[in-house]
Amino acid sequence: MNNVKVLLTSTSFQDTPGQHHDLLAKTGYTVERLRGPLSKQEMLAQVASYDALLCGDDVIDREVIDVGRTGRLKVISKYGVGLDKLDAAYARSVGIPTTNCPGVNHTTVAEHVMALLLAYNRNIHLHSQETRNNEWKRYTGNEIRGSVLGIIGFGAIGRAVATLAQAFGCFIHYYDPFTPKSATMEASIEQHGELGSLLAVSDLLTLHIPLNDQTRGLVDRHFLNQMKKGSLLVNTSRGEIVNNTALIEALDAGHLRGYLCDVLEHEPMLPNHPLAHRTDVIITPHIGSRTHQSVVRQGSMAVENLVASFHSLGLQRS
Repeated sequence: MNNVKVLLTSTSFQDTPGQHHDLLAKTGYTVERLRGPLSKQEMLAQVASYDALLCGDDVIDREVIDVGRTGRLKVISKYGVGLDKLDAAYARSVGIPTTNCPGVNHTTVAEHVMALLLAYNRNIHLHSQETRNNEWKRYTGNEIRGSVLGIIGFGAIGRAVATLAQAFGCFIHYYDPFTPKSATMEASIEQHGELGSLLAVSDLLTLHIPLNDQTRGLVDRHFLNQMKKGSLLVNTSRGEIVNNTALIEALDAGHLRGYLCDVLEHEPMLPNHPLAHRTDVIITPHIGSRTHQSVVRQGSMAVENLVASFHSLGLQRS
């Protein structure tokens, strides 16, 4: 196949040097770059001009896919794991091979969860800002050793968090109706059959679930009221899982001690976001999986998936 045109939108891929760039160059494809994530309207204006998308968290719904099909679109390769912005099932149903990169970012995201927990408990976010302002105010922090860490979603990332947290002396509890406790799982890890019982005992709670119809808005008033008073909530999954109005109420009431997140319902963060200037909130700009090691792994897999998809269609570069 001559003159394959690929649209690359993942900024993690573009901004991080490594062998994934070499792999993409060796394909011989013509690669054009835009800074994602692209909105639906931006995707609609671009998608028909390319044989393949090497995308991040751009909006690629049925309408975008159908417009792509009227043009050149044949393959979609998602850099990353989450498919909430990409209708992969529909794309596959209309004959467009669509892939993602599972199993490559669990170490990086788990380390980010621990970084958020340690930073907040030791007030590093406050100390750093105040010393930059030539102040020398010292807050008394908290250890996480001896805390109950509740994990919602015990897949690869949830398990990686458990391993790291155990090294810090945390007691691990989890809830995941799709992951039965196996005989090889450590006896010290406690599974909960009901979400409410996990919320009631967790000093620290971290979310590791996909965004779908069942999880959208899961963290609402009822959920938060069941959480242990004075607990911390960590969200590195998707912003839409948390209802911000209910969250702010829980923070204002002191029921929730803090909210540590790497994701928002709108990204980049909208101006005057209600969480932006709160000292009981830490927000990072969706960089939980952005380490050199993880980007190279994900980027390389995304390129390999791209090439394999063209081969599966019998469309090889000549």
